[in-house]
Amino acid sequence: MQLRIAGIWFAFIAMSATVLACGGSPGPMPAFPSGTHAGVRAATSGSSKIQHVIIVIQENRSFDNFFATFPGADGTTTGKAAAMGASTAESCPVPITEPTTIPLTEVDLMGNGFPKSYGYSANEDLDHIYSGFLLDRDKGKMDGFDLERGGVRGSGTPACTYPYQYVNPKFIAPYWDMAQQYVLADHTFQTQGSGSFTAHQDLIAGGTQLSSSEALIDTPSYFPWGCDGNPAHLVTAVIKKATHKVYEFGGPFPCLTYSTMRDLLDAKTVPWKFYAVKVYPYTKCPKCEGAGIWNAFDAIKAVRYSSEWKNNIARTNTDIFTDISNKKLPAVSWITPDALDSDHPAEKSDKGPSWVASIVNAVGQSSYWDSTAVVIVWDDWGGFYDHVVPPAAPGWQGGPGFRVPMLIVSPYVKAHVEHTPYEFGSILHFIEDNWNLGTLGRNDASSTSIGNAFDFNMPPRAFKVIPAKYPLQYYLHRPPSNEPLDTE
Repeated sequence: MQLRIAGIWFAFIAMSATVLACGGSPGPMPAFPSGTHAGVRAATSGSSKIQHVIIVIQENRSFDNFFATFPGADGTTTGKAAAMGASTAESCPVPITEPTTIPLTEVDLMGNGFPKSYGYSANEDLDHIYSGFLLDRDKGKMDGFDLERGGVRGSGTPACTYPYQYVNPKFIAPYWDMAQQYVLADHTFQTQGSGSFTAHQDLIAGGTQLSSSEALIDTPSYFPWGCDGNPAHLVTAVIKKATHKVYEFGGPFPCLTYSTMRDLLDAKTVPWKFYAVKVYPYTKCPKCEGAGIWNAFDAIKAVRYSSEWKNNIARTNTDIFTDISNKKLPAVSWITPDALDSDHPAEKSDKGPSWVASIVNAVGQSSYWDSTAVVIVWDDWGGFYDHVVPPAAPGWQGGPGFRVPMLIVSPYVKAHVEHTPYEFGSILHFIEDNWNLGTLGRNDASSTSIGNAFDFNMPPRAFKVIPAKYPLQYYLHRPPSNEPLDTE
């Protein structure tokens, strides 16, 4: 109970500060009692009008990278840059010798349009582990992005001014269409300032605490990121409470025993499912079917070695369309993309916006529309510039991290930009309240629920199809790319 009270107090302070700063409003309150986590009745259906929540997880984009110019949102097309060291400056065609501001370059979704004369290597996967987060954040000055290096764990060449870019809205039109029709949350922060592994854990577990003094951070040393990895060489990094330091090879094999949303959902008999693409062609592990690198539950021992691995983990992410058609959509689901549909910048693909539109359109044109909320979130900032300082200094668990885009699509939201400070736990908090699940007591407990973005007093809105470049049939009939996925 003390943790819950403390969590509400922190969330209230953060929300008040941001609303005053941005001139925004926390929005309409939900029809169910938010923030109590005290429900004890059995819940096989939602206590609000929402009976289904779908969490769509995309990759590696900061808020400014996608929505820098969205009307009414807290975006910018100008970035701060710190003075480079001599060796870095020598490597950059546009050296920065003193702190300054620079314009963000407008590009397409694949990064085309960024002048090659600005430098950077052919590997556009920017550093986005915890050390990169601290470098970019620069003690709250938000000017260290030009000091990054590319490649795995910042092992590549200097990024120079490459992180300072934003995507022309016409190349991500489906996302802007959803933002204009529904909710764009412009102060959604990662739970941890780190990469995909911990971000995806945060979206099922509300944190990665191994104990009261140690938490996972960054990524395991190889693939796949979970119980299907090779114990001989797969280890994790940990951050320790006493020192706030990262011990890169000091963590356990990533087959974890901490509680997740699975435990809360199972306890109340609420159906759930995780949709992901298989990974074994990449890792040469024939027994790893279902073990996607972005399948967070592959790292949860209680799921991987139980019947739930077969019953609750889809073998392909396109199963969600079959489940919608067959009226078998679970109450709570997570869905991760094929690499080419992920928005990951290194993939050089434009398929992500249409992939997400296919999911939203499938729901919107089905009988599920009037009872569903689709939450689209990007798992980390990917090294791209963002100008908003996280709402607190990094705690011992490595967060809060940078802003990422979040869209909330539902018939029970009015079109608006939501300025409330959210973290990944805000999504879990909403699910917990909606089904009276209780709480995991982590970031879900201390984050403001996204419930305040809804208005359950309004009648359900009619759905309008989201136009997209690639139709649903493209994704249904295209074989998996088997592309190597994220390195961070």
